[in-house]
Amino acid sequence: MLLGVAAVIIAVVVLLKLAPGQAPTANSGSAARTSWGEPDLQGLWSDEYQIPLQRPAKYASKEFFTDEEIAELDKERASKPSFGEKRGEKGTERDLAGAYNSEIFLTRRHTGRRTSLIVDPPDGRVPPVTPEVTKRRAEIREWQLALIQATDTCKHKWRGCEGWKYNPVPSPKRDDPFKYYPLGSINRMDNPEDHGLSYRCMSAILPDFGGATGNVRAIVQSPKSVSIFYDTGQGQGWHRIIPVDGSPHLPPSIRLWWGDSRGHWEGNTLVVDVTNFSPKTDFQGSRENLHLMERWTRTSPTTLEYVVTMDDATTWTKPWTVKQEYAKQGDEFNRVYKEPRCHEGNFGLIGALAGARQKDRAFAEGRGPDPRTVNTTTNTNSALDAEDLDDIEQ
Repeated sequence: MLLGVAAVIIAVVVLLKLAPGQAPTANSGSAARTSWGEPDLQGLWSDEYQIPLQRPAKYASKEFFTDEEIAELDKERASKPSFGEKRGEKGTERDLAGAYNSEIFLTRRHTGRRTSLIVDPPDGRVPPVTPEVTKRRAEIREWQLALIQATDTCKHKWRGCEGWKYNPVPSPKRDDPFKYYPLGSINRMDNPEDHGLSYRCMSAILPDFGGATGNVRAIVQSPKSVSIFYDTGQGQGWHRIIPVDGSPHLPPSIRLWWGDSRGHWEGNTLVVDVTNFSPKTDFQGSRENLHLMERWTRTSPTTLEYVVTMDDATTWTKPWTVKQEYAKQGDEFNRVYKEPRCHEGNFGLIGALAGARQKDRAFAEGRGPDPRTVNTTTNTNSALDAEDLDDIEQ
Protein backbone atom coordinates (compact mmCIF):
# COMPACT_ATOMS: atom_id res chain seq x y z
CA MET A 1 0.00 0.00 0.00
CA LEU A 2 1.06 3.62 -0.36
CA LEU A 3 2.40 5.39 2.69
CA GLY A 4 0.37 8.09 4.39
CA VAL A 5 1.16 11.70 3.55
CA ALA A 6 2.20 12.38 7.13
CA ALA A 7 4.77 9.60 6.98
CA VAL A 8 6.32 11.25 3.93
CA ILE A 9 6.49 14.57 5.77
CA ILE A 10 8.05 12.89 8.79
CA ALA A 11 10.70 11.28 6.60
CA VAL A 12 11.92 14.62 5.32
CA VAL A 13 11.74 16.68 8.53
CA VAL A 14 15.15 18.02 9.46
CA LEU A 15 16.10 16.36 12.75
CA LEU A 16 18.29 17.68 15.52
CA LYS A 17 21.90 17.01 14.56
CA LEU A 18 24.13 15.03 16.89
CA ALA A 19 27.45 13.33 16.26
CA PRO A 20 27.17 9.69 15.12
CA GLY A 21 26.51 7.45 18.12
CA GLN A 22 26.17 10.35 20.54
CA ALA A 23 23.50 9.73 23.15
CA PRO A 24 21.60 12.50 24.92
CA THR A 25 23.04 13.25 28.35
CA ALA A 26 21.23 14.11 31.56
CA ASN A 27 21.17 17.68 32.83
CA SER A 28 21.58 18.26 36.52
CA GLY A 29 19.62 21.54 36.35
CA SER A 30 15.95 21.88 37.27
CA ALA A 31 13.47 20.53 34.75
CA ALA A 32 11.35 22.89 32.69
CA ARG A 33 7.87 23.46 34.12
CA THR A 34 4.44 23.99 32.64
CA SER A 35 2.44 27.09 33.56
CA TRP A 36 0.65 25.02 36.22
CA GLY A 37 3.90 23.77 37.74
CA GLU A 38 4.35 20.21 36.44
CA PRO A 39 7.50 18.95 34.64
CA ASP A 40 7.24 19.96 30.97
CA LEU A 41 7.61 17.02 28.57
CA GLN A 42 6.00 18.76 25.62
CA GLY A 43 7.42 18.79 22.12
CA LEU A 44 8.32 16.58 19.18
CA TRP A 45 10.71 13.84 20.27
CA SER A 46 12.59 11.43 17.99
CA ASP A 47 15.03 8.58 18.52
CA GLU A 48 17.99 9.63 16.43
CA TYR A 49 19.93 6.37 16.30
CA GLN A 50 19.35 2.85 15.09
CA ILE A 51 19.48 0.44 18.03
CA PRO A 52 18.03 -3.08 17.78
CA LEU A 53 15.51 -4.17 20.38
CA GLN A 54 17.57 -7.26 21.19
CA ARG A 55 21.36 -7.51 21.16
CA PRO A 56 22.52 -9.44 18.07
CA ALA A 57 24.26 -12.71 18.91
CA LYS A 58 27.56 -11.51 17.44
CA TYR A 59 27.69 -8.76 20.11
CA ALA A 60 26.69 -11.00 23.01
CA SER A 61 29.33 -9.71 25.42
CA LYS A 62 29.26 -6.07 24.30
CA GLU A 63 26.91 -3.48 25.80
CA PHE A 64 28.31 -0.42 24.01
CA PHE A 65 30.04 0.23 20.70
CA THR A 66 33.21 2.29 20.49
CA ASP A 67 33.47 5.32 18.19
CA GLU A 68 35.55 3.26 15.78
CA GLU A 69 33.00 0.45 15.74
CA ILE A 70 30.14 2.88 15.13
CA ALA A 71 31.97 4.45 12.18
CA GLU A 72 32.70 1.04 10.68
CA LEU A 73 29.13 -0.18 11.18
CA ASP A 74 27.70 2.97 9.61
CA LYS A 75 29.92 2.43 6.57
CA GLU A 76 28.98 -1.26 6.32
CA ARG A 77 25.26 -0.64 6.78
CA ALA A 78 25.22 2.14 4.18
CA SER A 79 26.49 -0.34 1.58
CA LYS A 80 23.68 -2.84 2.16
CA PRO A 81 20.59 -2.82 -0.06
CA SER A 82 17.45 -1.57 1.60
CA PHE A 83 13.87 -2.72 1.36
CA GLY A 84 12.86 -2.99 -2.28
CA GLU A 85 16.31 -2.15 -3.68
CA LYS A 86 17.39 -5.64 -4.74
CA ARG A 87 15.54 -7.42 -7.53
CA GLY A 88 14.84 -11.11 -7.69
CA GLU A 89 15.27 -13.20 -10.81
CA LYS A 90 13.27 -11.68 -13.66
CA GLY A 91 10.01 -13.43 -14.28
CA THR A 92 9.77 -14.94 -10.80
CA GLU A 93 7.11 -14.18 -8.24
CA ARG A 94 9.64 -12.83 -5.75
CA ASP A 95 10.82 -10.31 -8.35
CA LEU A 96 7.25 -9.10 -8.76
CA ALA A 97 6.75 -9.04 -4.98
CA GLY A 98 9.79 -6.77 -4.68
CA ALA A 99 8.18 -4.14 -6.89
CA TYR A 100 7.00 -2.28 -3.79
CA ASN A 101 9.96 0.05 -3.30
CA SER A 102 9.40 2.15 -0.19
CA GLU A 103 13.03 3.23 0.11
CA ILE A 104 12.05 6.84 -0.47
CA PHE A 105 9.95 6.76 2.70
CA LEU A 106 12.41 4.98 4.98
CA THR A 107 15.18 6.35 7.16
CA ARG A 108 18.49 4.62 7.84
CA ARG A 109 19.77 6.22 10.99
CA HIS A 110 23.29 6.26 12.41
CA THR A 111 24.26 3.29 14.57
CA GLY A 112 23.57 3.95 18.25
CA ARG A 113 26.01 3.63 21.11
CA ARG A 114 24.14 0.80 22.84
CA THR A 115 23.92 -2.63 21.26
CA SER A 116 20.30 -3.16 22.33
CA LEU A 117 17.32 -1.19 23.57
CA ILE A 118 16.90 -3.84 26.25
CA VAL A 119 18.91 -2.86 29.34
CA ASP A 120 17.59 -5.59 31.63
CA PRO A 121 18.29 -8.52 31.52
CA PRO A 122 21.97 -7.58 31.11
CA ASP A 123 22.33 -9.85 28.07
CA GLY A 124 20.11 -7.46 26.11
CA ARG A 125 17.69 -10.20 25.10
CA VAL A 126 13.98 -10.77 25.63
CA PRO A 127 13.66 -13.37 28.42
CA PRO A 128 12.61 -16.91 27.46
CA VAL A 129 8.89 -17.36 26.91
CA THR A 130 6.64 -19.81 28.71
CA PRO A 131 5.77 -23.24 27.24
CA GLU A 132 2.29 -21.97 26.35
CA VAL A 133 3.69 -19.18 24.19
CA THR A 134 6.23 -21.53 22.62
CA LYS A 135 3.43 -23.90 21.67
CA ARG A 136 1.28 -21.13 20.20
CA ARG A 137 4.16 -19.74 18.13
CA ALA A 138 5.02 -23.21 16.81
CA GLU A 139 1.44 -23.85 15.74
CA ILE A 140 1.21 -20.49 13.96
CA ARG A 141 4.55 -20.97 12.23
CA GLU A 142 3.65 -24.48 11.08
CA TRP A 143 0.42 -23.20 9.54
CA GLN A 144 2.19 -20.33 7.77
CA LEU A 145 4.84 -22.63 6.33
CA ALA A 146 2.36 -25.31 5.28
CA LEU A 147 0.51 -22.77 3.16
CA ILE A 148 3.62 -21.91 1.10
CA GLN A 149 4.97 -25.47 0.71
CA ALA A 150 3.73 -25.75 -2.90
CA THR A 151 5.18 -22.38 -3.99
CA ASP A 152 8.47 -21.38 -5.59
CA THR A 153 9.64 -20.03 -2.23
CA CYS A 154 10.04 -23.55 -0.89
CA LYS A 155 10.88 -25.09 -4.27
CA HIS A 156 13.93 -22.83 -4.67
CA LYS A 157 14.69 -22.59 -0.93
CA TRP A 158 14.28 -18.81 -0.86
CA ARG A 159 14.11 -16.89 2.37
CA GLY A 160 10.77 -17.45 4.06
CA CYS A 161 10.68 -21.25 3.83
CA GLU A 162 13.25 -21.94 6.54
CA GLY A 163 12.33 -25.06 8.50
CA TRP A 164 10.01 -26.48 5.83
CA LYS A 165 10.26 -28.57 2.67
CA TYR A 166 8.82 -28.16 -0.80
CA ASN A 167 5.74 -30.22 -1.59
CA PRO A 168 3.98 -29.69 -4.92
CA VAL A 169 0.72 -30.78 -3.32
CA PRO A 170 -0.99 -27.78 -1.63
CA SER A 171 -1.53 -28.29 2.07
CA PRO A 172 -5.06 -29.19 3.22
CA LYS A 173 -4.48 -26.76 6.09
CA ARG A 174 -5.16 -23.89 3.67
CA ASP A 175 -8.85 -23.84 4.58
CA ASP A 176 -8.34 -24.15 8.33
CA PRO A 177 -10.02 -21.46 10.44
CA PHE A 178 -8.00 -19.12 12.65
CA LYS A 179 -7.12 -20.62 16.01
CA TYR A 180 -5.33 -17.52 17.28
CA TYR A 181 -5.89 -13.81 16.72
CA PRO A 182 -4.15 -11.62 15.76
CA LEU A 183 -1.85 -13.36 13.35
CA GLY A 184 0.75 -12.44 10.76
CA SER A 185 0.10 -13.01 7.08
CA ILE A 186 -0.83 -16.42 5.75
CA ASN A 187 -0.73 -17.44 2.09
CA ARG A 188 -4.35 -16.95 1.15
CA MET A 189 -6.70 -14.05 0.48
CA ASP A 190 -10.08 -15.35 1.58
CA ASN A 191 -10.72 -13.08 4.55
CA PRO A 192 -9.68 -9.60 5.76
CA GLU A 193 -7.56 -11.17 8.51
CA ASP A 194 -5.45 -13.33 6.20
CA HIS A 195 -2.74 -10.74 5.57
CA GLY A 196 -2.25 -9.53 9.10
CA LEU A 197 -2.91 -6.31 10.95
CA SER A 198 -0.55 -4.06 8.99
CA TYR A 199 -2.45 -4.73 5.76
CA ARG A 200 -5.47 -3.09 7.40
CA CYS A 201 -3.51 -0.26 9.04
CA MET A 202 -3.88 -1.77 12.51
CA SER A 203 -0.29 -2.57 13.48
CA ALA A 204 0.20 0.29 15.96
CA ILE A 205 0.93 -1.19 19.37
CA LEU A 206 2.03 -0.23 22.87
CA PRO A 207 4.84 -0.14 23.81
CA ASP A 208 5.93 1.57 20.60
CA PHE A 209 9.70 1.70 20.01
CA GLY A 210 9.53 3.41 16.62
CA GLY A 211 11.04 2.09 13.41
CA ALA A 212 12.32 2.92 9.96
CA THR A 213 9.06 4.63 8.94
CA GLY A 214 8.11 6.15 12.26
CA ASN A 215 10.19 7.38 15.18
CA VAL A 216 8.51 10.58 16.36
CA ARG A 217 6.38 11.15 19.46
CA ALA A 218 4.49 14.40 19.92
CA ILE A 219 3.67 15.18 23.58
CA VAL A 220 1.10 17.74 24.73
CA GLN A 221 0.08 18.30 28.36
CA SER A 222 -2.85 19.71 30.32
CA PRO A 223 -3.28 19.90 34.11
CA LYS A 224 -5.13 16.57 34.21
CA SER A 225 -3.75 14.59 31.28
CA VAL A 226 -0.82 13.94 28.97
CA SER A 227 -1.42 13.26 25.27
CA ILE A 228 1.14 11.40 23.17
CA PHE A 229 0.88 11.09 19.40
CA TYR A 230 2.91 8.22 17.91
CA ASP A 231 4.12 8.29 14.33
CA THR A 232 3.88 4.61 13.43
CA GLY A 233 5.07 2.87 10.28
CA GLN A 234 3.22 3.63 7.04
CA GLY A 235 1.26 6.51 8.50
CA GLN A 236 -0.57 4.42 11.09
CA GLY A 237 -0.27 7.15 13.71
CA TRP A 238 -2.31 7.06 16.89
CA HIS A 239 -3.06 9.20 19.93
CA ARG A 240 -2.83 8.08 23.51
CA ILE A 241 -4.40 9.92 26.45
CA ILE A 242 -2.85 9.40 29.91
CA PRO A 243 -4.94 10.72 32.83
CA VAL A 244 -2.81 12.22 35.63
CA ASP A 245 -5.74 13.17 37.85
CA GLY A 246 -5.53 10.29 40.32
CA SER A 247 -8.42 8.37 38.76
CA PRO A 248 -8.34 4.55 39.07
CA HIS A 249 -7.93 2.01 36.30
CA LEU A 250 -10.99 0.89 34.38
CA PRO A 251 -12.73 -2.29 35.59
CA PRO A 252 -10.92 -5.51 34.49
CA SER A 253 -13.86 -6.36 32.23
CA ILE A 254 -13.05 -3.41 29.96
CA ARG A 255 -10.18 -4.26 27.60
CA LEU A 256 -8.53 -1.80 25.23
CA TRP A 257 -6.25 -2.15 22.20
CA TRP A 258 -3.53 0.01 23.81
CA GLY A 259 -4.45 -0.80 27.38
CA ASP A 260 -5.60 1.57 30.11
CA SER A 261 -2.94 4.11 31.15
CA ARG A 262 -2.91 5.92 34.50
CA GLY A 263 -0.10 8.34 35.29
CA HIS A 264 1.31 10.23 38.25
CA TRP A 265 4.37 12.40 38.90
CA GLU A 266 7.37 11.26 40.92
CA GLY A 267 9.64 14.27 41.06
CA ASN A 268 10.46 15.17 37.45
CA THR A 269 9.32 11.80 36.11
CA LEU A 270 5.95 10.88 34.68
CA VAL A 271 5.24 7.32 35.85
CA VAL A 272 2.56 5.49 33.87
CA ASP A 273 0.93 2.20 34.86
CA VAL A 274 -0.70 0.38 31.90
CA THR A 275 -3.11 -2.56 32.27
CA ASN A 276 -6.35 -3.89 30.73
CA PHE A 277 -4.97 -4.89 27.32
CA SER A 278 -7.25 -6.62 24.86
CA PRO A 279 -6.65 -10.33 24.18
CA LYS A 280 -6.65 -9.39 20.49
CA THR A 281 -3.39 -7.47 20.84
CA ASP A 282 -0.01 -9.19 20.74
CA PHE A 283 3.26 -7.68 21.91
CA GLN A 284 6.16 -10.14 21.68
CA GLY A 285 3.70 -12.93 22.55
CA SER A 286 1.99 -11.10 25.42
CA ARG A 287 -1.71 -10.38 25.22
CA GLU A 288 -4.35 -9.51 27.83
CA ASN A 289 -1.99 -10.06 30.76
CA LEU A 290 0.59 -7.50 29.62
CA HIS A 291 1.51 -4.99 32.32
CA LEU A 292 3.66 -1.96 31.55
CA MET A 293 5.39 0.43 33.94
CA GLU A 294 6.69 3.48 32.06
CA ARG A 295 8.93 6.33 33.21
CA TRP A 296 9.21 9.53 31.13
CA THR A 297 11.92 11.96 32.29
CA ARG A 298 13.10 15.25 30.75
CA THR A 299 16.87 14.92 31.13
CA SER A 300 17.84 18.25 29.53
CA PRO A 301 16.24 21.01 27.44
CA THR A 302 16.72 18.85 24.33
CA THR A 303 16.57 15.26 25.63
CA LEU A 304 13.91 12.95 27.02
CA GLU A 305 14.44 9.50 28.54
CA TYR A 306 11.87 6.74 28.24
CA VAL A 307 12.15 3.56 30.33
CA VAL A 308 9.51 0.84 30.25
CA THR A 309 9.31 -2.51 32.01
CA MET A 310 7.21 -5.30 30.48
CA ASP A 311 5.76 -7.87 32.86
CA ASP A 312 3.57 -10.89 32.09
CA ALA A 313 4.19 -14.15 33.95
CA THR A 314 2.04 -16.01 31.40
CA THR A 315 4.40 -14.96 28.60
CA TRP A 316 7.96 -14.42 29.91
CA THR A 317 9.96 -16.09 32.65
CA LYS A 318 10.78 -12.67 34.13
CA PRO A 319 10.13 -8.96 33.50
CA TRP A 320 12.36 -7.03 31.11
CA THR A 321 13.19 -3.36 30.57
CA VAL A 322 13.85 -1.13 27.56
CA LYS A 323 15.43 2.32 27.57
CA GLN A 324 15.29 4.91 24.79
CA GLU A 325 16.72 8.42 24.58
CA TYR A 326 14.84 10.95 22.46
CA ALA A 327 16.05 14.26 21.01
CA LYS A 328 13.81 17.31 20.75
CA GLN A 329 12.99 18.70 17.33
CA GLY A 330 12.48 22.41 16.79
CA ASP A 331 9.05 23.58 17.90
CA GLU A 332 8.46 25.15 14.48
CA PHE A 333 8.08 21.65 13.01
CA ASN A 334 4.85 21.23 14.96
CA ARG A 335 3.05 22.93 12.11
CA VAL A 336 3.62 20.01 9.71
CA TYR A 337 2.32 17.26 11.96
CA LYS A 338 -1.21 16.06 11.44
CA GLU A 339 -2.62 12.76 12.56
CA PRO A 340 -2.05 10.40 9.64
CA ARG A 341 -4.81 8.01 8.74
CA CYS A 342 -3.46 4.96 6.97
CA HIS A 343 -6.62 3.80 5.26
CA GLU A 344 -5.38 2.68 1.85
CA GLY A 345 -5.23 -0.95 2.93
CA ASN A 346 -8.90 -0.96 3.89
CA PHE A 347 -9.87 0.41 0.47
CA GLY A 348 -7.36 -1.83 -1.29
CA LEU A 349 -8.59 -4.87 0.60
CA ILE A 350 -11.81 -4.85 -1.42
CA GLY A 351 -9.82 -5.09 -4.64
CA ALA A 352 -7.44 -7.69 -3.20
CA LEU A 353 -10.30 -9.98 -2.20
CA ALA A 354 -12.06 -9.45 -5.54
CA GLY A 355 -8.82 -10.13 -7.42
CA ALA A 356 -8.29 -13.36 -5.49
CA ARG A 357 -11.77 -14.56 -6.46
CA GLN A 358 -10.99 -13.78 -10.09
CA LYS A 359 -7.84 -15.91 -9.87
CA ASP A 360 -9.90 -18.72 -8.34
CA ARG A 361 -12.34 -18.57 -11.26
CA ALA A 362 -9.56 -18.43 -13.83
CA PHE A 363 -7.91 -21.54 -12.38
CA ALA A 364 -11.23 -23.37 -12.27
CA GLU A 365 -11.63 -22.60 -15.97
CA GLY A 366 -8.09 -23.74 -16.80
CA ARG A 367 -6.81 -20.24 -17.51
CA GLY A 368 -4.28 -19.72 -14.76
CA PRO A 369 -2.09 -21.29 -12.08
CA ASP A 370 -3.45 -22.84 -8.93
CA PRO A 371 -3.60 -19.90 -6.47
CA ARG A 372 -2.37 -22.24 -3.76
CA THR A 373 0.96 -22.56 -5.56
CA VAL A 374 1.63 -18.80 -5.69
CA ASN A 375 3.20 -17.11 -2.69
CA THR A 376 1.43 -13.84 -1.92
CA THR A 377 2.74 -13.28 1.59
CA THR A 378 6.44 -14.00 2.28
CA ASN A 379 8.09 -13.04 -1.00
CA THR A 380 8.31 -9.32 -0.30
CA ASN A 381 11.99 -8.45 -0.09
CA SER A 382 12.94 -12.13 -0.26
CA ALA A 383 15.51 -11.25 -2.91
CA LEU A 384 17.77 -10.11 -0.07
CA ASP A 385 20.28 -12.76 0.94
CA ALA A 386 21.52 -13.35 4.48
CA GLU A 387 24.57 -11.14 3.95
CA ASP A 388 22.30 -8.29 2.79
CA LEU A 389 20.46 -8.12 6.10
CA ASP A 390 21.24 -5.37 8.58
CA ASP A 391 21.74 -6.77 12.09
CA ILE A 392 21.23 -3.32 13.62
CA GLU A 393 17.90 -2.71 11.89
CA GLN A 394 16.37 -6.07 12.76
